[in-house]
Amino acid sequence: MFGLRFFIKQKSGYMADSLNQWLAVKEDEWESLCCHCGACCGAFEDPCEHLFIGLDKKSCCLVYENRIGPQKTVSGQSFNCVNIRQKFGQSWPGDIHCAYNR
Repeated sequence: MFGLRFFIKQKSGYMADSLNQWLAVKEDEWESLCCHCGACCGAFEDPCEHLFIGLDKKSCCLVYENRIGPQKTVSGQSFNCVNIRQKFGQSWPGDIHCAYNR
């Protein structure tokens, strides 16, 4: 019986690893859709203080891995940064540029 439990535990660990790998691939696929317009970060109004716009006009978040939660705009206004998926179904300045909205 010990062997069977050990086998099931090992298989469960393998399945969890496989699921995590699959989720990581899907997250990468999702992120690759972004056209880096900056609309979700306020590029067309009062942008987040962490929004960087390059010479090629492509935007990126300087604190991307830690962006979720309280942030400030360039003018000092407080806002809550959320995952882009939470903005679906809403309208915001420049949203027509957002690849996720197409």
